[in-house]
Amino acid sequence: MKKIMIVDDAIFMRQMLAKILVAEGFEICAEASCATEAVEKYKTIKPDLVTMDIVMPMMEELDGIGAVREIIKIDPEACIIICSVMGQQSLVVEAIRAGAKDFVTKPVQPIRLLEAVKNILKLNQNLRLRRSGISVPAMPLPPFPSS
Repeated sequence: MKKIMIVDDAIFMRQMLAKILVAEGFEICAEASCATEAVEKYKTIKPDLVTMDIVMPMMEELDGIGAVREIIKIDPEACIIICSVMGQQSLVVEAIRAGAKDFVTKPVQPIRLLEAVKNILKLNQNLRLRRSGISVPAMPLPPFPSS
């Protein structure tokens, strides 16, 4: 069972994402309500995937993009999916450039979220297999938002 950490300042959003993911058989190993907490939990828990709110209140030094950068410093292969509202395309592009692997828009559509999670986990698994010398078929990359 793959472990997922959900990062969002809104508890209702964390609960909604958790409900969708648990129903599909994923384990929610951690939740964080701010970027600093997300980075600290990532260090100790090492989830298989992170959903990251891109805009959270700046009660600290880090925002969602800063958390992506910090997590990628810890684990360059980290699987991070950005959750953002429409109209934040430039922030999504910046997060992808910082190391996030995909994005979903809010309000989150369960089918799109599950598609993104499964694709990123499969892509990451295939990359690890290739590095170990096992041949696997290529997968298409997720769509990259235009700026």
